[in-house]
Amino acid sequence: MPKITLNLEETILQALNLKASETKQPIAELVNDALNVSLQEDLEDLKSWEGRKGEETYSYEEFLESLNKEQVI
Repeated sequence: MPKITLNLEETILQALNLKASETKQPIAELVNDALNVSLQEDLEDLKSWEGRKGEETYSYEEFLESLNKEQVI
């Protein structure tokens, strides 16, 4: 596995170190798992978007108006 350098926010690094300690997992494994989940979600989003390409779209203003008509806001 190639090595890289990450610049993380201090609080994120602290949380990562705590989780690694509590789960007995290496930080690299935790980061790999998190990135894998994020990339999977991206792939699912892209597939969903592809299937909805032909749907009608509307503006933000139109959306707010429809919420107002439905008495949601």
